[in-house]
Amino acid sequence: MSDLRNVSSSPHIRDKATSSNIMRDVVIALLPAAGYGVFHFGMNALIVLLLTVATCVATEYIYEKSMQKPVTIKDFSAVVTGLLLGMNLPCSTPWWMAVLGGIFAILVVKQLFGGLGQNFMNPALGARCFLMISFAGRMTNYAYDTFSGATPLAVLRDGGEADVLQMVIGNTAGMIGETSAVAILIGAAYLLWRGVIDLKIPGTYLLTFVVFMLLFGGHGFDGTYLAAQLAGGGLMLGAWFMATDYVTSPITPRGQIVYGVILGILTGIFRCFGASPEGVSYAIIFSNLLVPLIERFTVPAAFGKAKVKGGNRS
Repeated sequence: MSDLRNVSSSPHIRDKATSSNIMRDVVIALLPAAGYGVFHFGMNALIVLLLTVATCVATEYIYEKSMQKPVTIKDFSAVVTGLLLGMNLPCSTPWWMAVLGGIFAILVVKQLFGGLGQNFMNPALGARCFLMISFAGRMTNYAYDTFSGATPLAVLRDGGEADVLQMVIGNTAGMIGETSAVAILIGAAYLLWRGVIDLKIPGTYLLTFVVFMLLFGGHGFDGTYLAAQLAGGGLMLGAWFMATDYVTSPITPRGQIVYGVILGILTGIFRCFGASPEGVSYAIIFSNLLVPLIERFTVPAAFGKAKVKGGNRS
């Protein structure tokens, strides 16, 4: 018995990457799109972003202190949630809505379900949908200086034409952090370079969405229309920064592909047949709820075992 060795619990494979390092990289990757939003919409956008970030960090700190739990604000997850929430709000958002959204994201969606790693949906998107349902008029008010018209997706829905180049650059109406596809792709390239994300989920998501729009969008192989759909709304921000959330996306390789396909189909359904010309937020949240089921059917067989008919393994 003296020769027995103590074996620690899993995980046994260790890596230099930590939650704080990963979240810090996400914050860095979000800065180009957030910075363009401030440049494009002005000080109002900066105030909204600062309010959501500060509220998320403060809410996490106060809750964990009051519940005598370890304080985790140094892992940057609350900063990421606040930044993503602010980028998903219009610059005309009143201060109390930004604060309310931050509290809902951290307290209701994240902490009440156990904190980081336990939340069943993306906290920022959960808060955005909560605000959209509760204050639909304010959440669709994009009026600010010269940007007082409808979003490009709304124009397309009404049969009009959108300027794709301006959409790619970001010189349009919309949410603070979703207008510039170029700025979002710069951040996405940084995450790919750092190895924080890979192409499975965003690539499958965008490809499935394009195929769906080709089949059901009503415009056939219209490249301009497809480009406008890709660059418009929250698709790019959602595909690269929210659908790839570690906590709320599948961990199995096949599951990530299935997840991306479901996201693309749901986004296409919402945009083509729904009441709103958008739909990315609802598609991601609905798909988040399917993740446990997706993982159940895509988990690989254990080493040394094989799957047989009927689901039994031998």
